[in-house]
Amino acid sequence: MYAWHVTFGDQPAVRDLAARGRYLLRGVPGLDLVPDPWLHLTTQDVGFSDEVSAVDLAAITAAARSLLAAVPPAAVTIGPARVVDEGIACDAHPAAALCPLRDAVRAAIGEVRGPARVPGGADWWPHVSLAYARADGPAAPAEAALAGFTAAAAITVAEIQLILLGRDEHVYQWETRATVRLGTGQS
Repeated sequence: MYAWHVTFGDQPAVRDLAARGRYLLRGVPGLDLVPDPWLHLTTQDVGFSDEVSAVDLAAITAAARSLLAAVPPAAVTIGPARVVDEGIACDAHPAAALCPLRDAVRAAIGEVRGPARVPGGADWWPHVSLAYARADGPAAPAEAALAGFTAAAAITVAEIQLILLGRDEHVYQWETRATVRLGTGQS
């Protein structure tokens, strides 16, 4: 699947937060911990790779580059970690700071593929997953492991990646197809 994600290769504070969380969660059964290279903030799906042409993908990237030129970088805080249905996640807040970024990539997809073909809806939960649950089970062990862990990472989101995403080995992995900087002023 093609998607727009914020990745954290250039954000040591997020990688440090994740490493500390993984250390605390290392003995909790039923969790697949997310390694540093695969930390991400899911932003917007584009579509399955066999349903999005290379021409559309290039046009979506160009439209996103143009629209994101007017979107300033966003200061957000990632964390603290908490147990959620899918595993362990850190909210990104304020969520409203990231909405212009998501709105721009959604508009880019809509410009190229039509508004009806923009996946997902207006509801969005910006977060970074530290671990995915691989089985149903009680939350208590994970909650106990995270007790007192209130760390968070203050960052500035200055770019977003268009990726080819897969989850074949219990963790999302991807190939980056494009990186678009925010707020370049060049539309």
